[in-house]
Amino acid sequence: MEQKSLIRSAFLDTVPVMTGYLVLGMGFGIIAQTKGYGVLWVFAMSGLIYAGSMQFVAIDLMAGGASLVTMAVTTLMVNIRHLFYGISMVDRYRGAGRKKPYLIWALTDETYSLVCTCTEEEAERRHRYCFLVSLLDQCYWIAGGVIGALLGGVLPFSTKGIDFALTALFVTVFTEQWLTTKDHFAAVAGVLSSGACLWLFGADVFLIPSMIAITVVLTLRKRWKKEETHE
Repeated sequence: MEQKSLIRSAFLDTVPVMTGYLVLGMGFGIIAQTKGYGVLWVFAMSGLIYAGSMQFVAIDLMAGGASLVTMAVTTLMVNIRHLFYGISMVDRYRGAGRKKPYLIWALTDETYSLVCTCTEEEAERRHRYCFLVSLLDQCYWIAGGVIGALLGGVLPFSTKGIDFALTALFVTVFTEQWLTTKDHFAAVAGVLSSGACLWLFGADVFLIPSMIAITVVLTLRKRWKKEETHE
């Protein structure tokens, strides 16, 4: 019963991600199909790479004949934000055992937003919950991609604007987290830091400074809260 309860909880919590990943995954599958990459390519990329926005970029790079070095550097720049995610999850994933490698590998933006707000206090139960959330999210992404690739092969239509689904998903997850939590400091800090860095550094290079600024702000706040507790 406990396992069923945990699965149910993980599924209900991932419903917003499911709706976004199915639509976004379908967009990726359709675009991949129009570029000449079929269902097997989509399944392999979603199962082995599982990098969301980078998969959209990778399709264009491969179709354009980009070198492996170019693809590697681009991937690093697009997904470097995950370094900051990983650092913040060190304590939460400590002692996860055999689940740990997959938990680290499957830490997408949307999965991170769910597992970092997990309220399970018992470590083993928390690790199982995080594993289920991670696995379900990837299954949604793979399913969306495969469905999109199949549809793209039989229903030719313009793909213009499909990649906006990624932006829409981020907005949905942000709204969901805002409505379900009382402490909005992290959300406000993220928006203000990103806005300031966008204004200072421009749209092309603001991502990394934003991540650094957010990390510094949240680290300082955590330190201040500890000091207040000790007082």
